[in-house]
Amino acid sequence: MKNPGKTQQKTMLSSNRVLTLTLEFSPSLKFSAKTHIEFRPRSLHGSIMNSASRSSPREAQVNDTACRDSITLEEWQGWACVSPVPAMVNEVIHDLKLLENNIDAHMVFGGNGGKLQGDFKIQEDKKHRAKYQALGDSDKKFQFFSARQIACRLLGSRGYLCQKCWLPMEDCMCSKVKPCSLWHGIKFWLYMHPKDFLRQNNTGKLLWQVFGVQAATLCLYGISEDEEIMWNAFKDAGKGKVWCLYPNQNIVPKSVQDAFSCQSSADLECTHSLTNRYRPLNFVLIDGTWSNSAAMFRRLKEQAKLLWGEEDLPCISLAAGASAMHKLR
Repeated sequence: MKNPGKTQQKTMLSSNRVLTLTLEFSPSLKFSAKTHIEFRPRSLHGSIMNSASRSSPREAQVNDTACRDSITLEEWQGWACVSPVPAMVNEVIHDLKLLENNIDAHMVFGGNGGKLQGDFKIQEDKKHRAKYQALGDSDKKFQFFSARQIACRLLGSRGYLCQKCWLPMEDCMCSKVKPCSLWHGIKFWLYMHPKDFLRQNNTGKLLWQVFGVQAATLCLYGISEDEEIMWNAFKDAGKGKVWCLYPNQNIVPKSVQDAFSCQSSADLECTHSLTNRYRPLNFVLIDGTWSNSAAMFRRLKEQAKLLWGEEDLPCISLAAGASAMHKLR
């Protein structure tokens, strides 16, 4: 697959692919997506951009003294995370609060993505760059980069974004999304880049909003606590039960149906009776820009080699003519 060039900033998991996967793997959504996902008359994209453009710089919201210097488990898992609170994320937050006290300046966030702004940002940039350079181990640098991205987004989203749909409170769409069941024997892992975490226009979040966090689990790239949970599940399932949705040029692409031993739609019902005999099929969905996704896929292959002794990670792709949904833009 050629590099899309001008579309590099688009996410790997676009909204039409989310809906396509939803239709593919949910019996209750097989014939009508509209009965389960409804939107306001105005477009979702429009409401997101309007909210972003309306948002003025805001100070970090702190609910009580206990959470000033850390993220609680309740808050962390409220954002659809399933792991324990990452130690390095809390370490970054502690450093941010310490710097805030030392320079007598408040953290200010604004714009789409809730980025640091103002004088505090200038001072924090100097400090975090110095700490990054002091970390000799490349893996520790990588983990620090991810933790800092996530920590800033968590602090900048407190009291502003809905924890479920990641939209501003005033534009919350949770009441419009109706949950349904995923096919038995299937599990999604949304492998998300930190820069896409809590982004208002992220569409991967629809997976766990519809199917729940146990059927569609978030795994944040570079967060060891998240990646450990995912790879432990892969170890239990075995290599034959792990597939990555990625256009790998080095192998013959396979379809979703190739991942199943049953070919007909009627045979898919057999998964209900086989659930207790077989581990679920694990589908890894990479959620990041095209440029970021390449690094994410490399990390998946590196971890696969550590676990199974080879980098060959089974990949599937969505056939261009498989569904009319793929033609939507």
